[in-house]
Amino acid sequence: MLECVVNISEGRDHAILDVLATAAGRDLLDLHADPDHNRAVLTMVGEAAPRHVAAEAVARVDLRVHQGAHPRIGVVDVVPFVPLAGSTMVDALGARDAFCEWAAAELALPCFRYGPERTLPDIRRRAFHADLLPDTGPPIPHPTAGACAVGARPVLVAYNLWLAEPDDARARQVAAAVRGPHVRALGLAVGNRVQVSMNLLDPVSVGPAEVWDRVGALAPVAGAELVGLIPVAVLEATPAARWAQLDLDPARTIEARLARRAEGS
Repeated sequence: MLECVVNISEGRDHAILDVLATAAGRDLLDLHADPDHNRAVLTMVGEAAPRHVAAEAVARVDLRVHQGAHPRIGVVDVVPFVPLAGSTMVDALGARDAFCEWAAAELALPCFRYGPERTLPDIRRRAFHADLLPDTGPPIPHPTAGACAVGARPVLVAYNLWLAEPDDARARQVAAAVRGPHVRALGLAVGNRVQVSMNLLDPVSVGPAEVWDRVGALAPVAGAELVGLIPVAVLEATPAARWAQLDLDPARTIEARLARRAEGS
């Protein structure tokens, strides 16, 4: 089974979010939307639901009027395929490449692949520059939908820590300090607050508790926010006494949502 965690550049219009959720159907495991980031993260399984969601998003969201704290290159900003139990990275790469070909043909959407070839940060820095043109689709951005980064990667955890003091320069300094091989981090001003927004690339070894402690050693932390779902192995590697502090819950694991989906089938 493949997981797909589609990031859409829309987190405010509830009517559009409802359409996206309906498009995903029973393959939707979780939807996390944030109005300040103006971004929605839809965790799904399989290859069909991400295509349905992407088609609806391109039809309904206009990047030209988009404003939000999170960096983005497109309406369907990021589409990573992730192997779960019973699948391999080869399967994820095949799904990634098939999505790229489909999005180019059906949506006229330029797609950049990431995984073995390059990282997602590489795409954000270099997209449409002379040394990095789309792998599929038009060589210029879609007029209203921009472009799409389509990847194949292992499971990661998207995780935000809110700092107690609204100092965006300090948030950027903290993000730079905690960034490393297992942690990608940005310091962002989000509304009237600031956060260190992170992807935990090896969350069993460097998980929510570890990054809370690393950030907290540099600046007071006001709270945590899990974006999407977490593998049960990461939850089990975290002291249960800290779950509430770290915004973790057994009901918000990938495995729990898959079990609930199976019960409804």
